[in-house]
Amino acid sequence: MTDLYESQRAMRNMRKAAMQRGVIALLDIGTSKIACLVLRFDSPNGTEGEGSLAGHASVRVIGAATTRSRGVRFGEIDAMAETERAIRTAVQAAQKMANTRVDHVIACFAGAQPRSYGLAGEIDVQGEQVSEADVGRVLAACDVPPIGTGREVLHAQPVNFALDHRSGLSDPRGHAGHRLAVDMHLLTVEETAIQNLIYCIRRCDLELAGIASSAYLSGISSLVEDEQELGAACIDMGGGATGVSIFMKKHMIYADAVRLGGDHVTRDIAAGLQVPMAVAERIKTFHGGLVATGMDDREMIELGGDSGDWEKDRRQISRAELIGIMRPRVEEILEDVRAILDGAGFEHLPSRQIVLTGGASQIPGLDGLAARILGQNVRLGRPMRVQGLPQAATGSGFSSVVGLALFAAHPQDEWWDFEMPPETLGGRSLRRAIRWFRDNW
Repeated sequence: MTDLYESQRAMRNMRKAAMQRGVIALLDIGTSKIACLVLRFDSPNGTEGEGSLAGHASVRVIGAATTRSRGVRFGEIDAMAETERAIRTAVQAAQKMANTRVDHVIACFAGAQPRSYGLAGEIDVQGEQVSEADVGRVLAACDVPPIGTGREVLHAQPVNFALDHRSGLSDPRGHAGHRLAVDMHLLTVEETAIQNLIYCIRRCDLELAGIASSAYLSGISSLVEDEQELGAACIDMGGGATGVSIFMKKHMIYADAVRLGGDHVTRDIAAGLQVPMAVAERIKTFHGGLVATGMDDREMIELGGDSGDWEKDRRQISRAELIGIMRPRVEEILEDVRAILDGAGFEHLPSRQIVLTGGASQIPGLDGLAARILGQNVRLGRPMRVQGLPQAATGSGFSSVVGLALFAAHPQDEWWDFEMPPETLGGRSLRRAIRWFRDNW
């Protein structure tokens, strides 16, 4: 735990230095594409307080590029050299557009088998008012669960402070009181996924100045303020993994992932129609859907191809047949998402809005199917606008990397943003994240 705390603090300081220099790159390492944005901070000297990284610097996108991802499976790096080449391609193109060199990147990724924990801590306030040191002590007093070997903490965010009998405080510093309590959300992932990411970025001659979960970032970029406040789930359907994040009181309080995504639908089409993956992707993009009508029996799709076999390359199928191939896999993904939401206690939230985003969320008819499987309040989400973002990068496939821009400009406080008494870093018991819904709010 102490090593992790120190490495996250080191990344935080690196990020601070990069922001003061005014330029930083953002990298979304996905299964189907790698996206890179170059951000310029218009007020690089910042207004950060000691305990929070976030100044309210205004940010502008000055470079953007995407390239087809290689060597990534289920949102995790699988073939190091191929991923390195793809990252270099995206970063160089974005740097060229920005007309500046970038040394530091903040990266995000999906997958890596995330697990959520809810932690609680309580202390007596030392003075009359809550100080910075008190916040550090109460975070250190949290009962850290045995997260298991080979796991690493990716996010550790205080989501609710209580002072004496007042709960729901977002920042207790400066408040008068005697007994301070905190609820914290801890998100862990597989250690090897993070190590591979760090190693790959270093091989590209870049320094990693921060790391975040794609599911979390898609939530902060796609959920509107009321949804984040009252309770909502963001379903980020990527190529190789589908991330699930639940927000409440403007904080992520739960996250998980399904190791299935849009690429699995493409693979089903390729296998079912016996066509190459590239042809299957084209057919899915231009003709795909999930709800068949009487018209779809009559609408014929040319498969095309260049296998050299004239008969095979001239084949046609009806759109209804294509829908018959795609729908079972999408239903499977949504059923898995539903199991996650049910297990998390999502039905206890005051509002149960579900927002679908990510590249694979663009399949026609998905929102209707999701409303049937997940519950009624389903909408399709696009990321918020960020100044300077090219039109091509405003679609739902860019939710994660736009969320990364918001995260860089206004990061939420994390555990390692506060000085903690070193002897208290360690762990005892575990409380599941979702207990807060009923106990605290």
